[in-house]
Amino acid sequence: MKHVKKAHRTRLITGGAIVALGLAGVGAYSASAGGEDTAAAPATVTEAKKRNTTATTHLTIAAATKAARAALDAAEAEDQRVTVAVVDRNGNTLVTLRGDGAGPQSYESAERKAYTAVSWNAPTSELAKRLAQAPNLKDIPGTLFLGGGAPVTAGGAPVAGVGVAGAPSGDLDEKFARAGVAALAR
Repeated sequence: MKHVKKAHRTRLITGGAIVALGLAGVGAYSASAGGEDTAAAPATVTEAKKRNTTATTHLTIAAATKAARAALDAAEAEDQRVTVAVVDRNGNTLVTLRGDGAGPQSYESAERKAYTAVSWNAPTSELAKRLAQAPNLKDIPGTLFLGGGAPVTAGGAPVAGVGVAGAPSGDLDEKFARAGVAALAR
């Protein structure tokens, strides 16, 4: 019985290797349970049915750069030294601009504010107010519940976040983040 299970596992592993090689565009080879190699036809890729997938909207790099530049320009117009970060729906950083003279802490803070805004589809100043009722929110990794983050939406769903850090107040940071979001509507 043990011999049969081992042979079965070998076939499963070999089958997975064939699929992996086929997906990589490499000719696939199969090893038999007895250890002999035999040539096999390349594996075919089967498309998933549409009902098993979703489509998502993401900002282009050009749009993320436009938002970041607009936020940084708004801050510089008021002589503020800030860092601006734009993250996608999944929280991955698309663009970060560190303005001249921005503090070293502002880089990570801007990214975390952007991540927080897109995660909850709300400005971080509003989310900071929720901490009174749910103080454990601040314990979620990667988040920062301080003013300065604004979500970007498309069709009512969050697709990105703009975060700004470095101004003397979260209200100013958020004002600049909103300027970045507003640039995407033009």
